[in-house]
Amino acid sequence: MTKQESFYELGPEQVIQAVENLGFHCDGHQLALNSYENRVYLVGIEHEPSLVAKFYRPGRWSDESILEEHQFIQELATLEIPAVPALTLHGKTLHRYQDHRLSLFPVKAGRAPDLENDDHLQQLGRYIGRIHALGAVSAFKHRPTLDVASFGDDAYEFLMENDFIPPDLQSAYEKLAEDLLNIIEDRFEDVDAEQIRLHGDGHPGNILWDSAAGKDGTPYIVDFDDARMGPAIQDLWMFLSGDRHQMNASLDTLLTAYSQFHDFDCRELSLIEPLRTLRMMHYAAWLAKRWHDPAFKAAFPWFNSQHYWEQHILSLKEQASALQEHPLQWL
Repeated sequence: MTKQESFYELGPEQVIQAVENLGFHCDGHQLALNSYENRVYLVGIEHEPSLVAKFYRPGRWSDESILEEHQFIQELATLEIPAVPALTLHGKTLHRYQDHRLSLFPVKAGRAPDLENDDHLQQLGRYIGRIHALGAVSAFKHRPTLDVASFGDDAYEFLMENDFIPPDLQSAYEKLAEDLLNIIEDRFEDVDAEQIRLHGDGHPGNILWDSAAGKDGTPYIVDFDDARMGPAIQDLWMFLSGDRHQMNASLDTLLTAYSQFHDFDCRELSLIEPLRTLRMMHYAAWLAKRWHDPAFKAAFPWFNSQHYWEQHILSLKEQASALQEHPLQWL
């Protein structure tokens, strides 16, 4: 059995054995958490708080890349920037059990942020600013950069070369994708943004609001699995929603608070729609690349249908229009 096949067949018994192999006594309670790239479980521990066990997908990250992620989170925690580092056990944060690589994390409970609450947006802005102030101090050596080649070109080429796009839509997708990538490439070159260490996937689902921490609570950002080098705006733009007026108002609140801890280059605002487009293209290719994983077929049954690709192309056409609009402004 290959490591990949072993990963697909990972079940409750192996999870308990792996955790107990690290010196814990499981109480039998186990819950699969909402993760597909990796396998993540909430595991009950006898007479102690539960733990989160994260089993890494084979072939995605090297050991060095995973350890660099762990180091970044630990640096944040050392500076009292709310983060959830992996537990150090037997002097290590990355462990092996049979064919699997895993890490254990303490459980961090919380609720989703209220992005219509200015106090939450201000706290979130200050929080991301503190993360980026540290992220700008040094560079990742083993983790990639968010760029047009890796998020756009690679995604486009994979879908075309592996016949995911239906034949009657291939011509439309090819022309549209190439036009978009040319526009986005030009935009990235024009901005020439500073590359800093990022969370990389800053969206509301990765923020937990700890209501018990102080009067107004404290945001925690979780799941640094996509941490990489990139422009600061990548960790901010997904917290903007609503119409243009609402997004501008939210942006003003976020960046005013953010700039208390880290300078923001306003030229990066013109990267919001390019980054949104790249995320859409990358997401479609991510689903396609993982389509052999049984968990993906069960979780995303709507993917790879004629309707899905028609809607994907329609969404990209809407992005082509969005790329022509003036970028948001920091008021």
